[in-house]
Amino acid sequence: MAKTTIINQFGKLQGWNNITLNLLGRDVVGITELSYSDTTKKENVMAAGAYPVGRSESNYEAKASITLLKEEIDAILASLPKGKRLQDIEPFDMIAAYEKKDSTIQKDAIRNVEFTGNGVDVKQGDGSIAVKCELIISHIDWNI
Repeated sequence: MAKTTIINQFGKLQGWNNITLNLLGRDVVGITELSYSDTTKKENVMAAGAYPVGRSESNYEAKASITLLKEEIDAILASLPKGKRLQDIEPFDMIAAYEKKDSTIQKDAIRNVEFTGNGVDVKQGDGSIAVKCELIISHIDWNI
């Protein structure tokens, strides 16, 4: 009798429907895209011989962006004093929460977030307006 091979050993995987983003104290519903990552520059150190003698580690860099529906942007702007822009909001943390199959929640904290700009790009035939917001962040705390 042939042995059954499990193709997906992880079961039900996490997807877009399992993500909740909390921004400025509220869960965001008008979000269509979320991106965040961090890197640490690492290099092999060469000296005598053909192979590296060690490895150096230097600067850390974190990046993030979100795409929000214009209605979500408008709601954020409406909560600010008149004449204030997204870029005028003081640094804040964003929490990305992922619900797993067993109903546990994994959270990542995107720290010291600031918007770097705002704008609209819309064309004939668009049924909704999505605004991509580049963010400046200090760091990411993974799996808090």
